[in-house]
Amino acid sequence: MSDQSHPIEGQVVLLAGARASVPLQRLSPLLDRVQRHLADQQRVYERQYERVDADGTVYYLADSDHWPAVGDALDLAENEVDAVRRAHEKQFLRDGRRLDREAEFETALDIRQPVVLA
Repeated sequence: MSDQSHPIEGQVVLLAGARASVPLQRLSPLLDRVQRHLADQQRVYERQYERVDADGTVYYLADSDHWPAVGDALDLAENEVDAVRRAHEKQFLRDGRRLDREAEFETALDIRQPVVLA
């Protein structure tokens, strides 16, 4: 995972950044910053949210207002929140395809927001 501390794959970062209008040079450091915040809250995630293990990657299925709350806590712009949310969702779906659990993971997105923790 080179210099990054976030668990989002490079291709996913590129797609999320392009769709949310956040340049790659800003998005990867932003994902690192968000990952540190999420890691600080891991005990809260363990208590409050459903955990999904995906072959070594851990996801939590958070409430629909999760990413705006993270954005408020970290003083992120709306497009930055959107890029982070998209990156986590796309990584979740990519792992769902890899594990042949795509339908299950897509269904989870109908009611929850995935949060991937390294």
